[in-house]
Amino acid sequence: MWLHLAVLVGLFCLLRWYRERQVVSHLRDKFVFITGCDSGFGNLLARQLDLRGLRVLAGCLTEQGAEQLRSQTSGRLQTVILDVTKPESVAAAAEWVKERVGDRGLWGLVTNAGILPPAAPNEWLTKDDFSKILNVNLISLIEVTLSLLPLIRRTRGRVVNVSSPAGRVSLFGGGYCISKYGVEAFSDSLRRELSHFGIRAVLIVPGKYKTSIFPDNTQDVLEGIWRRVSAGVKESYGQKYFEDYCQYFHGLTAKGKENLSPVTNCMEHALTAVYPRIRYSIDWDSKCFSFALSYLPTSEADFILCHML
Repeated sequence: MWLHLAVLVGLFCLLRWYRERQVVSHLRDKFVFITGCDSGFGNLLARQLDLRGLRVLAGCLTEQGAEQLRSQTSGRLQTVILDVTKPESVAAAAEWVKERVGDRGLWGLVTNAGILPPAAPNEWLTKDDFSKILNVNLISLIEVTLSLLPLIRRTRGRVVNVSSPAGRVSLFGGGYCISKYGVEAFSDSLRRELSHFGIRAVLIVPGKYKTSIFPDNTQDVLEGIWRRVSAGVKESYGQKYFEDYCQYFHGLTAKGKENLSPVTNCMEHALTAVYPRIRYSIDWDSKCFSFALSYLPTSEADFILCHML
């Protein structure tokens, strides 16, 4: 019995390995649009795909970021200034992409742009704090995707969204976890709807990596939020709670991995493989910690997270 089971598992792994090694043809003719290319995952992915021969269209927030990226890549790569929080900028970028791809359509879209702060206990924050993060991480992601879907439908291409372990378990207050829960829900519905057209919608779930999304001055950010909190709220929580929370949040965001290639390699696979995965959970912290917590009884997950603070 155990031998038969081992053979079946081995055959399954072999089949999966074979399927995942199948590469899409004519990659050099395919256009991919990436948001958030000034730094981090977007910047590395743009350079990586350019080396692979794809026609990369990179959305950068600043001209400085765009110039730096162009200096590191071939003449195939083109950049556009894109502020995903401004509808007019998104519309202009979508028109720019349409002009570049023409009748060939857009093979891939990677919605990588995102921010994390301000993050703190919910009662310390304002509506504007939540709106700032939701606009970048969720609303703009939806807007960019919807504006480019007609071009992707022409190629039966790929939509690659970037989520987070915090999209399954809310590890702290503020808009970040809420926005990633929203990305998960949007991607799920998008995947099912677009399968009718042969389009693959994929989720990338990185672990903890050192990118600009995690600011070096988290302590200063939290102190700034704490200073503006009302006297009544400060009295209720107390100074010790604030200090413990700073330590907890610093532990969540500090010491991220500096090698970003495991994430961009998964993004590249999602764009170039004939049979991409539905979800790429990268590293054991995203595979085990948040995944296991999300399947625990809620009371037990709450107990673990509450005692981390």
